[in-house]
Amino acid sequence: MTPSGPPEGSLDCVGLFCPEPLFQTREALDALEEGDVLEVLADDPAAEEDLTRFVKRTGHEMVSIEDQDDYKRFLIRKRH
Repeated sequence: MTPSGPPEGSLDCVGLFCPEPLFQTREALDALEEGDVLEVLADDPAAEEDLTRFVKRTGHEMVSIEDQDDYKRFLIRKRH
């Protein structure tokens, strides 16, 4: 299921490196309600693997990963 509108939260982690994008993503998800979508922008080469592993381990849903010009855009749906 893809988001029907803009994400409920947005996090710009461009320029930040591991583990900062992961820490900030965890904090941002904690502040959202179940079913809300968080947009995360990151250019850290480790971000895709780190965030994908985090989402799987914590039971959230990776809605999409999009390549932008010089960063990736992750959409994560909060579960539970």
